[in-house]
Amino acid sequence: MKDLFFYLIIFLLSFLLTMIVRKWAIHKSILDLPNERSSHTLPTPRGGGIAVVIVWLIGLSYYFFTKNIDAGLFFALLSGFPLAITGLFDDLVGLRPGIRFLIQVICAGIALYLLGGLQSFQFFTLNISFPLLLSLSALIAIVWSINLFNFLDGIDGYISSEVAFIGLSVFLLTGDQIGLLLTFTSIGFLIWNWQKAKIFMGDVGSTLLGFTIAVLAISHSNNNISSIPVWLILSSVFWFDGTITLFRRIKNKEHLSKAHKKHAYQRIVQAGFSHQKTVLWALGLNLVGFVFAFLATQYKTYDWLFLIADLVILIIVLTYIDRKKPFLYT
Repeated sequence: MKDLFFYLIIFLLSFLLTMIVRKWAIHKSILDLPNERSSHTLPTPRGGGIAVVIVWLIGLSYYFFTKNIDAGLFFALLSGFPLAITGLFDDLVGLRPGIRFLIQVICAGIALYLLGGLQSFQFFTLNISFPLLLSLSALIAIVWSINLFNFLDGIDGYISSEVAFIGLSVFLLTGDQIGLLLTFTSIGFLIWNWQKAKIFMGDVGSTLLGFTIAVLAISHSNNNISSIPVWLILSSVFWFDGTITLFRRIKNKEHLSKAHKKHAYQRIVQAGFSHQKTVLWALGLNLVGFVFAFLATQYKTYDWLFLIADLVILIIVLTYIDRKKPFLYT
């Protein structure tokens, strides 16, 4: 009952703070104005991630002072808050990509140091233990996750529903209550962000959430709570779309820092799906992924096979989207 009351408070705080931030953004005319690359048609307040960041910090602090989180993980997660500050500045006045990238690398490096790096990596029956190489790979993965969640925050309800799903899945599969903190923090914001969104999250929230997911995955792997393939399955709808789109844009010789509308989720909206329908279909794919993730936790030797099976389904879905709204090559 005590835990249930805590998560109810987290939900209410997220909901109420989002409402306050929305009123502040409207008062200060901090609006996301539609352009040719937008998926919305009306000026909408942005920066709602401020509420998510504050509530996440409150929840983490409660865990720390009640000794419900490892100190190393707590400070590793805390090291991502400069990303939120950077994201807020970027939302308000704009920052050069180089500055954002440098801060991302620094935050990721600090987090990895506090976690002790990525200590080992299991690929089928092969146990890989090259700390320097693994930690460098983990650094790249964290930075990619930061940017990935920023890229995929493009339609109403998408990023917050995805994070809520990942958090709830982590709790159900491992019993780690930090997953519930992620879930209830995200749902409080999601109510305001559901189509038609009354406020957008902005870089201030999306970058921190991407960082958080990657850091938790590494922590779980180091402590044998769950494997990297399990986390890859649970977040596959996001990283598969983001990674395939990145490779396609590289092949197309596009300027990678330039905004675009070529992600699969954006193209299916252009093909006629509403934001709500797109998010619900994504949640359906997530539920399929949850089954594979559950099997991966039960039959650990075959976790990579379950990841491959999940990717096969995503490839089929991507093929369908490509037919509905092809990726344009120049």
